Amino acid sequence: MIAAITLIALVGTALAGAWTAFMGTPQAQRVTGSPIVVPEELRPVLMKAARRCDAIPVEILAAQMAAESHWDTQARSPVGAQGMAQFMPEVWEQYGIDANKDGVADVWDPVDAIHSAAALNCINRRLVKDASGNRLQNTLAAYNAGFGNVLKYDGVPPFPETEAYIERILRYAKTIVLYDDVLDPEI
Repeated sequence: MIAAITLIALVGTALAGAWTAFMGTPQAQRVTGSPIVVPEELRPVLMKAARRCDAIPVEILAAQMAAESHWDTQARSPVGAQGMAQFMPEVWEQYGIDANKDGVADVWDPVDAIHSAAALNCINRRLVKDASGNRLQNTLAAYNAGFGNVLKYDGVPPFPETEAYIERILRYAKTIVLYDDVLDPEI
């Protein structure tokens, strides 16, 4: 009987730990509508990187990183996008930044990737400024599908993946948690 109770307690603890780890992720947000919690060590990086482009709120930048890689610095997409910010190699070659000043612009380094994503958002914002429609949505579309497609279609291209990407980023941005006091009002 004691062994059964111990087993139940261990399983319950493991499930509670897994649930806690799951909550705050983009996957949990899709399932439960819960907030997406920015990993604590990335909060100052996001805040500083967001200053590269004041027109793009830090919550949008954080939502992009959550949607692109779920904070996984080693993420790889089936089409070849790499790192937390999911840069294609040729795009990284052109726009990658050595933000941490270690002498290498490294797509796998979260500091370099986040700063590069923020800078690319600003570049894309300028490149699509004359396209019809919402400028933020056009900027996000340019990050996902390339600014050339935004210009070609004079706004968000009619690609289901890009339309879903924009909707996901805007939804995630509403739930992003960047500060501990949001998580614990007692702080």
